[in-house]
Amino acid sequence: MRKATILSFTLLLVCGLPSGILAKGKTTKEIIVSGNKQRGYYLFAPEKPSANKPLPLVVLLHGSGRNGMSLVEKWDDLGDKEQLLLVAPDSINPAQWTFGADGPDFLGDLVEELKGKYPVDARRVYLFGHSAGAIFTLMIALIESEYFAAAAVHAGALRPADYKFFDYAKRKIPVALFVGDRDPLFPLNIVKATRDAFASRSFPIEFIEIPNHNHWYYDRATKINEQVWLFLKQHALTADARFEHYQINK
Repeated sequence: MRKATILSFTLLLVCGLPSGILAKGKTTKEIIVSGNKQRGYYLFAPEKPSANKPLPLVVLLHGSGRNGMSLVEKWDDLGDKEQLLLVAPDSINPAQWTFGADGPDFLGDLVEELKGKYPVDARRVYLFGHSAGAIFTLMIALIESEYFAAAAVHAGALRPADYKFFDYAKRKIPVALFVGDRDPLFPLNIVKATRDAFASRSFPIEFIEIPNHNHWYYDRATKINEQVWLFLKQHALTADARFEHYQINK
């Protein structure tokens, strides 16, 4: 009888939940086929998502030499608290994000897949990236300015050669730049140049200098993420999300 009771309870947990909603906040490793390739990503859903309130979605782009888990595990507590759906894809080459191979189409495919499975608020889909992921976040934010509501980065900047991506932006997407005052890879003058490039083109831009902080995101992630979310959640698309497809020479 005891075994039967345990089995019944287990079946209730597995079968009695709405489709697409996890029983409790946790991260799972998932696979999507995009561009005829299997791509891995990490997905976090909050513990008790509201059935009647669409979820904001934050797309997290990892740093060089890491994978999506390195970011989502730093965001999951905030995800539960703020009722956020988090998705953290792996780049094809862990050392970098590559235009064409890793986006924009792959990221668009991923977001649309999640929209079909979860109650995503399509006007509140955001980007966050660290280091190599930060550089790619800034490029994707400009290319898909009518698809993502806002973007924030830690320890990243655009190179002058990347300023060409400003020409793709059909909307002045809000952007926040977080950087430590002791970052050896992205010194303040480099990040400030990116800030000025956005500001000179009338983009809403915020620059947050973190005192006594270097490039290492992970020890301060909790505090940084809270500040990032305070920025992101202020913004939403005022029209339906529009994804732009491009012909990309791979």
